[in-house]
Amino acid sequence: MMDFKKRLEELIIERALKVADEPIFKLSSGKMSNYYLDLRTITLDPEGGYIIGNLIYQMVKDRKPDAVGGLTLGADPIAYATSLISYINNDPIKPFVVRKEPKGHGTGKQIEGNVKPGDNVFILEDVVTTAGSSLKACKVAKDFGLNVLGVIAIVDREEGGEENLKKEGFELIPIFKVSYFLKK
Repeated sequence: MMDFKKRLEELIIERALKVADEPIFKLSSGKMSNYYLDLRTITLDPEGGYIIGNLIYQMVKDRKPDAVGGLTLGADPIAYATSLISYINNDPIKPFVVRKEPKGHGTGKQIEGNVKPGDNVFILEDVVTTAGSSLKACKVAKDFGLNVLGVIAIVDREEGGEENLKKEGFELIPIFKVSYFLKK
């Protein structure tokens, strides 16, 4: 059996982690940083999707969520990969997408997918910094009537996200903390 976490670590080091001597990377929060994690190089890759889908499915399966999803675009490939792996394991977990804004036409939905009020869900993220995107996805999910079981991130940048989520009553469950990579 493949060691999924070890392989994900290798992929992050090989493809996703960029480090500079000075802060040259602008984060979505607007903050400048001397390192950047471009996890789409992994989440939008067949091997990466397979690995991440397996890891997250193993993390959530005992809590029996109905669905996994989060704010588009970062969460989308993670949700699809997890859903596919769950289906292969005869334990289907539906994916869903949280739009950044409600749709401007049709039914005006902000959540896409086969979820309904009362469903138990996990919010997914590639990288959490301050948790702004995670909190937005959690709020939209709760307003829709979903029961948020927690937030799963591939990497926690350890810059206040966990604390910000905790203040709002949500647990952050990271696969990795960035300090693990920066010590190497």
